[in-house]
Amino acid sequence: MRVIFMGTPEFSVPVLEALVAAGHEIAAVYCQPPRPAGRGKKERPTPVHARALDLGLEVRHPLRLRGAEEQAAFAALKADVAVVVAYGLILPQAVLDAPAKGCLNIHASLLPRWRGAAPIHRAIMAGDAETGICIMQMEAGLDTGPVLLRDSTPIAEEDTTGALHDRLSAMGSALIVQALERLDTLVPQPQPEAGVTYAQKIDKAEAAIDWTADAVGVSRLVRGLSPFPGAWTMLGGERIKLLGARVVDGDGAPGCALDDGLTIACGRGAIRVTHAQRAGKGAQEAASFLRGMPVPAGTVLGEG
Repeated sequence: MRVIFMGTPEFSVPVLEALVAAGHEIAAVYCQPPRPAGRGKKERPTPVHARALDLGLEVRHPLRLRGAEEQAAFAALKADVAVVVAYGLILPQAVLDAPAKGCLNIHASLLPRWRGAAPIHRAIMAGDAETGICIMQMEAGLDTGPVLLRDSTPIAEEDTTGALHDRLSAMGSALIVQALERLDTLVPQPQPEAGVTYAQKIDKAEAAIDWTADAVGVSRLVRGLSPFPGAWTMLGGERIKLLGARVVDGDGAPGCALDDGLTIACGRGAIRVTHAQRAGKGAQEAASFLRGMPVPAGTVLGEG
């Protein structure tokens, strides 16, 4: 098929690669424009932009798609279908209507649960037992279109958003290839009205750990915000990100280290921190972190 691909972050890259490997003709790749990044604030292309150039594909990165000129340029590609995954712009009706077979979205949740911007984070933070991928026919509403295919995966006790992100990206890559192969025979299934939830964009204000919360909630927060933006707490006057945790038995004052191995008491129960990160340094497993910054039993986190 002749495909317009629309995606921006790392999550979208394996999908583009899968479409190319499956032999589809990529008419053009749409993504967000390069933006300043790093200490030098030099403009950096998005992951999809960089990979598309490696593959020798035409890249377009308009700031918006509401202008008649951009819409005409999109329609002129005469695509059979557009594949959209974490693109970052709302598609106007004229764009949705331009490909002969419409626009298909790869959404990282089991719709209608977790429509919106941060479905992977929210599924972990809410304690969902499973999540998955839906291939959805796009319409004007926010993730409201009928679903063509879906696949699910359990959320393991120690899954982070990072780990689930990679798993779902691979699932989405395989599922969209199936969907395009079977596009003329798939029957769109309208989403039920019951069970609709919205995955609001993550606000950095959510990332501060409240040690008076129960251990299950603290673990979900830590794992749901890992690797970005990272749940944080104060330790010895320094802000530390906690990037992995599991619930363990333990009892003590909230925020108090119960041993020398990063077992921290919560309002009810305790967590064992498995990965942490100091400011300006990379993420580390707990044992490596503790060699550089010991946290003896009795240390209180969250103060300072």
